[in-house]
Amino acid sequence: MDTRARIAWNLRQIWSSKRITQEHLAVDANVDRTEISGFERGEYNPSVDLLDRLATALSVDISDLFVDRQDSGAPPDPLKAGRKPK
Repeated sequence: MDTRARIAWNLRQIWSSKRITQEHLAVDANVDRTEISGFERGEYNPSVDLLDRLATALSVDISDLFVDRQDSGAPPDPLKAGRKPK
């Protein structure tokens, strides 16, 4: 897995495990949701500044986005669109 794919994978794992939607993450990180989506699909190369804002919005250290997870398995299931579950 290349570095961009690893970061995208970790980003998705973190926001889905915290049950945060892409929309909420985008608002909290002050970016457009399509940037996050494009990054996860490998169509966009994020800057360090963007990665830092995403990590801050997720309350994780930026280094957590670079962790090489050998047992990555299948991607997490997407959350339903709309508001964050309560």
